Amino acid sequence: MARTPATSRPEGKLWVISAPSGAGKTTLVRALMAQRPRLRFSVSYTTRPQRTGETHGQDYFFVDEAHFVAMVERGEFLEHANVFGRRYGTAQAQVEALMRAGFDALLEIDWQGARQVRERMPGCRSIFVLPPSLHELERRLRHRATDEETVIRRRLAEAREDITHWAEFDFVIINDQLEVALASLLEIIDGQGAQVASTYPEHAARIRTLVAD
Repeated sequence: MARTPATSRPEGKLWVISAPSGAGKTTLVRALMAQRPRLRFSVSYTTRPQRTGETHGQDYFFVDEAHFVAMVERGEFLEHANVFGRRYGTAQAQVEALMRAGFDALLEIDWQGARQVRERMPGCRSIFVLPPSLHELERRLRHRATDEETVIRRRLAEAREDITHWAEFDFVIINDQLEVALASLLEIIDGQGAQVASTYPEHAARIRTLVAD
């Protein structure tokens, strides 16, 4: 008797999510992944020291400077950056393996990393998460009570720069109310979300007002 060919899952997609610090991206992504189990994080490589409670291969792949540089020279990174003297990068092979297995790969990176990813994998879809205003962003950063004043000021300055790159992304979500923002994010992942496309006129007008805040 002839065997019925095994069915394979269709190849997954690549999603890139970016946001200025304090916009609430991490909370949104955690809620998203709880509701969409087909999403998988790609574990990044870093040269920073491993912290207590972190697991190699789960939180990060912890490597030394020479190892990281060698990977850069071999062109193995989909994106990489130097952040305050420590290197971080996403291995392209790992992302492609997740997608071949039928999972949607999810990257949480900054706008510069997102730009690198779009150059190497133009089929990816990118989402930018914004705070409702710069005043609210400052309130959230201060509410953390984890940073010194100089750090807060630096983060706010960086956020202003980050926000100017919103139009480079396919979708933009303003995280004013968590439930509403999550609903928009779920729509995007499910192939909808036209009203939060970066080209949507009314949406774009609101973002320009936020940038000018």
